[in-house]
Amino acid sequence: MKLFISTLLIGGIATGITGFIVRWSEFKPFFVDFNLVEILAILFWLFGVGFIFSLLSQAGFFAYLTLHRFGLGIFKSHKLWNAAQMVLIAVVLFDLVYLRYNAFAEENESLFPYIGLAVMVFVAALGIAYLKAKQTNRTAFIPALFFMIVISVIEWLPVLMVNEKSWVYLMAFPLLVCNAYQLLMLPKLNEKSQQERKNVQSKPLAKTKHTQKKPSNV
Repeated sequence: MKLFISTLLIGGIATGITGFIVRWSEFKPFFVDFNLVEILAILFWLFGVGFIFSLLSQAGFFAYLTLHRFGLGIFKSHKLWNAAQMVLIAVVLFDLVYLRYNAFAEENESLFPYIGLAVMVFVAALGIAYLKAKQTNRTAFIPALFFMIVISVIEWLPVLMVNEKSWVYLMAFPLLVCNAYQLLMLPKLNEKSQQERKNVQSKPLAKTKHTQKKPSNV
């Protein structure tokens, strides 16, 4: 529950900040005129959109946890499953460039903006996967990279298929932030929950020992 609420809030905050940056040209007049009502209304709307992005992110995260166990069950080996994930990562990054360029590029339009978007996702994913491996162990690197690239792109599909530039970036950053947060925070929250459970279980035992009467010497 803590992870759900905190991810929801992070999604709202990230979208609020990203929205004002990405669509600054639209919102600038309200700041120039100091129209506080309009600014708060926009912020409220962005937070609502961010909550939706966060819910998509959380659905994708828990779907991946299931997929990861399913993949390990099929391939029976971390090495084989990691190899399969690397292939899927390569396919998704290629499609993120090639399919979008074929579908949306105008005549003589450069390929570089499409490559740049894929590079942005890849670099962010590399950073988070490195932190995840450092936090846990090296075997977590490929699964984390897969989640941050493949699952993020799947969650991102609704706006990628429309290709509205402001929405592409508006959704991209909050999704990456929410996905990274869940990936890095879940082990910490699990560890904290286990510690709290141990503390609760140890209290009755301590109380029982404390209340036991000292044997009589008579």
